[in-house]
Order: sequence, then structure tokens, then C-alpha cells
Amino acid sequence: MEEEPTSEPRENRDPITGEPGAHPLGTGLGTTGGAVAGGAIGTAIGGPVGGVAGTVVGGVIGAFGGRSVAEAVNPTEEEQYWRENHPRQPYVSSDFGYEHYATAYRIGYEGFTKYPGKKYEEIEDDLARDYEKNAIGSPLPWDRAQPAAKAAWDKLSGVTAPRDRTRGIRSGL
Repeated sequence: MEEEPTSEPRENRDPITGEPGAHPLGTGLGTTGGAVAGGAIGTAIGGPVGGVAGTVVGGVIGAFGGRSVAEAVNPTEEEQYWRENHPRQPYVSSDFGYEHYATAYRIGYEGFTKYPGKKYEEIEDDLARDYEKNAIGSPLPWDRAQPAAKAAWDKLSGVTAPRDRTRGIRSGL
């Protein structure tokens, strides 16, 4: 009887080969973006032959770049972080628990990988569509879930919440 390979959450094993470090979404998106950019640059510089060469080279470079972005985001860790930190978020309503916001958090941190190099404001409509597609039957509409998606995006992009202006101010002086 063959043993099932064990997998640590950070290993991101390929679903087909079982190899660690697989990031098919990030690699695929990077390949596509790199191929398009490489093809356009190659065509501009070297005509049709340059376009073909640029597409191949751009695709290879893009695949590595996409994989690097994907490796920076561990969905298991992100889910755990938001599960633990959800109750302290300012947008949380007592009417809805973490389970109601979970899809929005996932849309935010997966979107960060799916749209590398983009600003949140540039792709918010795309994230809203992703949310609507994945939160079928959820009682939490996008306008209420959106702050959770943005919080997950901001966490990965290094944006921090505004500092409390009253913190550290002494009263009565």
C-alpha cells in the first residue's frame, strides 16, 4: 500500500505531481502577462519574428514573476490570520460572523496575487464581480463585504490602517 505524501501548509504542493512550491494560478497569470508584454515589445522592435520571440521570452519571465508573487501569499496563513483577527476589525457587524466575511477576505488576498502590480482601486470592480460569483446565497452584499476584501489586500500590499489620532494625547494639560 502506497503512503499518501504528507504536506505542510507552506509547501503548496502541485495537485497533479505532488511537487512542493506549485503556484499554478500565479504562474499562469505571470506567464500570460509576460507573454502579452513580451509579444508587444518584440513586435515593435523586430516585427513578427520579434513578436514571437518576445512572446516566448516574456512568458517564461512572467511565469517566474507570477510564481514569486504567489509564493509570497500563503492562503492557509491568510485564512488563519483573518479568522483570528476578524473580531477586531472596525467594519465587522455583530449580525455577521467570520464565516460571512470569509469569502471577502479570500477575494482580497487572492486578488492581490491575481492582479499583481495593480492598485486596489484599479481592480475593485473585478473583485466585486469575483465576490458576487463566489458568495452566492450570502446574506452579506458586496458593499458590506468590501471593507474585508480591501483589508486583506491592504495587509499584503503593506498598507496599514490610519493611526488613531487621539492615541498618545494627554488631556487636561
